[in-house]
Amino acid sequence: MPALTPTDIVGKIEWLGVVADRDAALASTHHDNLMMTFAGPAGEAHGGTTRPSCSRVTAQYPKGTTIRNVRQLSVLSSEELAEIADRIGVTQFDPAWAGATLILSGIPDFSHIPPSSRLQNEATGATIVVDMQNRPCHLPAKVIEGAAPGHGKAFKEAAQGRRGVTAWVEREGTMAVGDPIRLHIPDQRAWQGRR
Repeated sequence: MPALTPTDIVGKIEWLGVVADRDAALASTHHDNLMMTFAGPAGEAHGGTTRPSCSRVTAQYPKGTTIRNVRQLSVLSSEELAEIADRIGVTQFDPAWAGATLILSGIPDFSHIPPSSRLQNEATGATIVVDMQNRPCHLPAKVIEGAAPGHGKAFKEAAQGRRGVTAWVEREGTMAVGDPIRLHIPDQRAWQGRR
């Protein structure tokens, strides 16, 4: 019996980008298509099969520990970016400001899709696995300030619950702007053990 259920929800790739050198700048550069490899998108500074652990997982590992890279991609929704834009007072939020890899439209409540969901390109079969919700951080503020002075500081609060998800490549293949992406979700009830 399959552990993942294909949904009727099919989104669309609206934007693709890579961060070529995250030490130089968080901003990503736009591409019409990207080759997704097991190490992540070609040319992505956040790529690789492993990475040093960061502040998000210090409860599990000391900072800098080599761990599996499940943060190869930063995936956001165009609908939630529009909400962020409204909250920070700009007419449009450029995905490059947040270092985005993929911007999708048409998947409701995107930042809250279940971890381990799959986003599968219906045109090529390329598939990414959702790790978890991406927490807002202060890093995009500097990029936003450079493009829209006076608006960057508001990003972290405005992006709470709207920052999208992190993901990793499960099946290699190309993704292109305009391609359809189907949401597949784990076939399990919500966890009730939290105390």
